[in-house]
Amino acid sequence: MRTRGTAFWEWADPSLHCRTHEEELRDGSTIDVQVRLSRAGVTQLFIGVYSASGMALYEEGMDCRSSESMTRALAWGVGKARHIAEAGVPVAPMRSRNA
Repeated sequence: MRTRGTAFWEWADPSLHCRTHEEELRDGSTIDVQVRLSRAGVTQLFIGVYSASGMALYEEGMDCRSSESMTRALAWGVGKARHIAEAGVPVAPMRSRNA
């Protein structure tokens, strides 16, 4: 079972429709990438990387990817999540805002 961190719960808004990409990697870890449009029509992205046991290793919510479509932002996020899962990161941001 996946344990969500603070970044996910701050980003989550069940009233907004989102597209999701979930993937289990060879080592059993998983990635969860979600993209949505805000109420103002801005593309927003969430990236989560979780250990095989479900512990959050990395979570980042991006409030603004205004120059990208949902499809392009989702593809970019999946690539970033795979890279993080394979290479690791020194410290995961608690919350990220891109302007």
